[in-house]
Amino acid sequence: MSQNEPLVDSNEGIDPSGVNTTATGLEAVTAERDRLVEEKNDLQDRLLRRQAEFDNLRRRAEREKADVLEFANAETVSAILPILDDFERARGMEMIYQRLADALKKLGLEPIKAKGLPFDPHIHHAVEMAETDEVEDHTVLEEYQQGYNFRGRLLRPAMVKVAVAAKKQ
Repeated sequence: MSQNEPLVDSNEGIDPSGVNTTATGLEAVTAERDRLVEEKNDLQDRLLRRQAEFDNLRRRAEREKADVLEFANAETVSAILPILDDFERARGMEMIYQRLADALKKLGLEPIKAKGLPFDPHIHHAVEMAETDEVEDHTVLEEYQQGYNFRGRLLRPAMVKVAVAAKKQ
């Protein structure tokens, strides 16, 4: 190529039929670019939608997990409720017992004290004897059934466990 020759072919962009192809090529490249931009935008949109779906799925799974945990806790608490009811009834029974004991006391009923006191065959009924050196001989160790006096008279003796001195060897 000589220095005087132009770098660009003067026939470039013109096809043999005489149509300007540079404009057509530019339109094609622009159309391809527009198509690629549209495809990119579509892919970004799909990606954002997938991320949103994933986030929704994750939140739903967490909510369902919390619901299952709450349901399991509710089942556990529900299983314990009858025990709570029993405690409530027992507390009520204690109040009823105390009211009945107070009413009977007003009528003349007196409980017999037994545990830790010396055995008295007139008011105690020994149902068991235990050898021990921890307390004095013939001391009431346990009371199995409460005894009562009614207006100064024995109504029922107390059933008790009595200590006897251990045999020395």
